[in-house]
Amino acid sequence: MKLKKQLVCSVVTLLSLFFSANIIAQSGTIQGIITDENGIYVPGANVLLPFLKKGAVSNFDGRFTFVAIPQGNYKLKISYLGYKDIEQEISVTENQTTSVALTLTPDAFQLNEVEITAFGLSGQARALNTQKNNMNITNVVSTDQIGKFPDANIGDAVKRIPGITMQVDQGEARNIIVRGLSPQLNSVTLNGSRIPSAEGDNRNIQMDLIPSDMIQTIEVNKAVTPDMDADALGGSVNLVTRTAPQGFRVAATLGSGISFITNRRILNGSFLVGDRTKDKKFGWMFAASINDNDFGSDNVEAEWSNEFGFFNGTDEEEIEVNPYTNVLEQRTYLVQRVRRSFSANLDYQINANNNLYLKTMYNWRDDRENRLRLEHEILDAEDIEVGDFTITNGTPTRFPVEVKRQTKGGIDNGRNKNRRLEDQRMQNYTLGGDHVFGNLKMDWMTSYAKASEERLDERYAEYESEYIINNDISNSEFPLFTAVNAQEANDLANFEFGEITNENQYTEEEDINLFVNFELPADFFNKGEGTVKFGARGRLKKKLRDNNFFEFDLESTFPTLASIPTKDYTDGNYLAGSQYQAGFYADETWLGSLDLNGGDTVPDEFLRDNFNVSEDVWAGYVMANQKLSNKLSVLAGVRLEATNIEATGNNILDEDEDEGDITRSNSYTNILPAIHLKYDATDKTVVRFAWTNTIARPNYADLVPFTDVVTGDEEIYLGNPDLDPATSMNFDLLGEHYFKNVGIISAGIFFKKIQDFTYVFQTKTTDDTFGVGTTDFDIFQPLNGDDASIFGTEIAFQRQLDFLPGFAKNFSLYLNYTYLTSNADGIRNEDGDVREDLDLPNTAPYMFNGSLSYADKKFTARLSANYSDAYIDEIGGSAFEDRYYDEQFFLDFNVGYAINDNLRVYADVTNITDQPLRYFQSVSNRTQQVEFYGRRLAIGLKYDLFKSKK
Repeated sequence: MKLKKQLVCSVVTLLSLFFSANIIAQSGTIQGIITDENGIYVPGANVLLPFLKKGAVSNFDGRFTFVAIPQGNYKLKISYLGYKDIEQEISVTENQTTSVALTLTPDAFQLNEVEITAFGLSGQARALNTQKNNMNITNVVSTDQIGKFPDANIGDAVKRIPGITMQVDQGEARNIIVRGLSPQLNSVTLNGSRIPSAEGDNRNIQMDLIPSDMIQTIEVNKAVTPDMDADALGGSVNLVTRTAPQGFRVAATLGSGISFITNRRILNGSFLVGDRTKDKKFGWMFAASINDNDFGSDNVEAEWSNEFGFFNGTDEEEIEVNPYTNVLEQRTYLVQRVRRSFSANLDYQINANNNLYLKTMYNWRDDRENRLRLEHEILDAEDIEVGDFTITNGTPTRFPVEVKRQTKGGIDNGRNKNRRLEDQRMQNYTLGGDHVFGNLKMDWMTSYAKASEERLDERYAEYESEYIINNDISNSEFPLFTAVNAQEANDLANFEFGEITNENQYTEEEDINLFVNFELPADFFNKGEGTVKFGARGRLKKKLRDNNFFEFDLESTFPTLASIPTKDYTDGNYLAGSQYQAGFYADETWLGSLDLNGGDTVPDEFLRDNFNVSEDVWAGYVMANQKLSNKLSVLAGVRLEATNIEATGNNILDEDEDEGDITRSNSYTNILPAIHLKYDATDKTVVRFAWTNTIARPNYADLVPFTDVVTGDEEIYLGNPDLDPATSMNFDLLGEHYFKNVGIISAGIFFKKIQDFTYVFQTKTTDDTFGVGTTDFDIFQPLNGDDASIFGTEIAFQRQLDFLPGFAKNFSLYLNYTYLTSNADGIRNEDGDVREDLDLPNTAPYMFNGSLSYADKKFTARLSANYSDAYIDEIGGSAFEDRYYDEQFFLDFNVGYAINDNLRVYADVTNITDQPLRYFQSVSNRTQQVEFYGRRLAIGLKYDLFKSKK
């Protein structure tokens, strides 16, 4: 409370100081809005008052403001890459606001007629102008540019930005990695307001939840300024929704396609309509989209061991062997993913000095899934006798396994459709305003956001058997188990009842955000241009997870797999290879029709996951943006963030009993200074330097104070409410050159020094602290590491190849490359020894994006590539147990043809390389998981109509 009062007092003092020091007599204000010939807002335009040597940059809504302008007549000059410079005479009156509306037109000299007709570079021009004129280091992608790639969701669009790669879920980009830093170390905002996470065990934002056609601009801030949230250790991604246009606009997309893995259809459609009243005060825009994809994936998973245990007749014996597969799973996924999104944005220009807006978005995704899993796991040592196994040249090649055939499904109703239904929603409602009071500019915003994930009546039916298998790891990338006695393995009567369960899961996160910013002119160095900005922000977050789990004893009713309806899921075109035979499983329609009542609750299956966390963050900042010369500008400031956390978890000291809940609190304060330098060597060449400090708060699940003793598996899981946030000191240096024909070449280096990152420490019990005797139980607990460092370089090139002769001038090239090297200190292995030469988890050493495109008056085509190198994903108890995310190479192709100025037809082919999701254990040829998604084809129509009001 004392800290909050100090923040408020500081803001009031600064406000009073600058009010008294900056009231300039006989001065007025200039408010302007810039659009293109279609009435679409132009962000990032450079606006100059040459006589006063003052400048401004238009925001995402095309608006700019000058305050404290002496009364008189002036000439405004607006410059914009790819468009003609324009000049406008204006008159400023004392204590009045002069409003001006400006329209840019493409420069026929810089943008040839072909590109103007096809609107080919308009989105690219908006993005690059915004990026060029930003004070900090950013990458900007516009919605028009997104439309040139075959990207259905924002995650797939973001992965094409330099220094960014994505983790994939069911063939779609889901979790964002910025500059090699894991998803929970980056922030994602919607119109500047934090997006909550629908997942229970992390802070990851599900980027595949948001369709790309609902977003106007993606802004990746790689060096944050003091007025931005500090929890952006890797970077901050801001998604800007569409704004009401200056004239009538209607747009629609209608398409279909096919997922070749299942040969089932894809449906997608979107609709957007917006307009503004004749007096241009009130604007509105409504948008909706739907994407319905019926697809699946083919999956093989394995665990590897270098120890083999057996019963020698008198005792259990364990010997060291060559690495071999001791667990192997084959999975078939059948998925229907329906993504819907709705958006309504309103704004009202009360007068020239006061503007209000309301921005809303509701995303709703249904993910229906059946999973058929065939699992083989080596028997415990006490159950393996001499004669049951064979070890050849130090490698186990034959041994007995427990085999499970499991069907995942859901109840039989109109929503679930006998599938597990994951109902995931994200909603955001933002109310804000922009105001000018004399020389003071003020903006404020308050928002409510909620994300939830509900999985009701998720059912599993599992039948078990035992037999001896041959272990074939001659190709360790595709390990294979085959039954020694095939007839025994295929006899459904040998698979006995294991379990039938019903599970309910619910996770929700609520955010209340509010902030206020003030800005005043302050010319510290008599260079004619400078501002001081200060403000405060609060974020109140609540997150809970409430799961349960029931088991039903139906062994007497359904004793074997032969006693129930089954279905053969063997697929000769199984993408992991035809050698993997799925076989028969319980029919999902039978499982969905069961009347399951009166089951036994199983606490050890869900209590550890249940928690309730509240996190309040209060922040204040002050910063100055000042020109030091005609070419050099500086932005310097400091941000203070205070965090208070309260978390409640469960103590489970026995697998079948809840020992009660426990609550712990923690609080900390971070002071975060920053300096940004921008040097305009020429009007098209920029050099930037930034020194920033950022943080990353631990995952909620890691902060929960729980204890879970799993006696059957000899494992103990612990939370850690005393975890500190990771902090990072960041240095960036970047040079950019912008081409006249709307392109860029850039190169830069960056360095991050990170302290107190979180990792999961694995050790063993040595005493009876947890009531388990002195048995060597494995203990898993998140801890803070010592420190880590990242060094990287980024190179980007983007331009039309108009210097080539003939039709070749219609080609464009888009390339970017990122190199990273990292190391992490203070990570201990299961013996307590510090491990050396470890990379920071989730840091991909190499990332590359590229595309070659062609565009003439009617026809467009683009071949796009995306590559990221392998990186360590999870640190195990030893190097042998480390898990790595394998390299990825995606290749996509899309074409379009303009039937007329408003209507075009398109076709997209994605994942041409049939790139699987793959993890490996310790070494690259030792597969831990490989999941194939197949290729997808989509075709359709796009319609876009503008009617600009003059």
